[in-house]
Amino acid sequence: MYVGYWGRSRPTGFIARFLLNVAALWVASLILPGMHLDGAGALFFSGLILALVNAFIRPILLLLTCPFTILTLGLFILVVNALMLLLTAWLARLLGMDFEFDSFGWAFLAALIVAAVTLVLEWTFAPMLRR
Repeated sequence: MYVGYWGRSRPTGFIARFLLNVAALWVASLILPGMHLDGAGALFFSGLILALVNAFIRPILLLLTCPFTILTLGLFILVVNALMLLLTAWLARLLGMDFEFDSFGWAFLAALIVAAVTLVLEWTFAPMLRR
């Protein structure tokens, strides 16, 4: 059996990633005026879309952009994270949810906040989930 995120089976890891995404998106939407995420439904649906995008599309994009990542000493990953947020917002709007960014700059700042919040939450809750 595959043991994934936080040492749990894949479904448990995906649910944990989904909940982390929801919390991180919520914090980013509170801080950034250029990020528009209206309603709890849009928040949870966008968290689900982001979890799916990060699980399936992000690894492929990271592989394709590996030379840029190496040249920038890993900083290009922040651009990839911003692109994943823009893709998530586009898919959410396509499916009728109200989630958008005013510009790439706001998506980039949101990616920084999402990464920081996710890191803090992982440090906080990972020991409890490993029990």
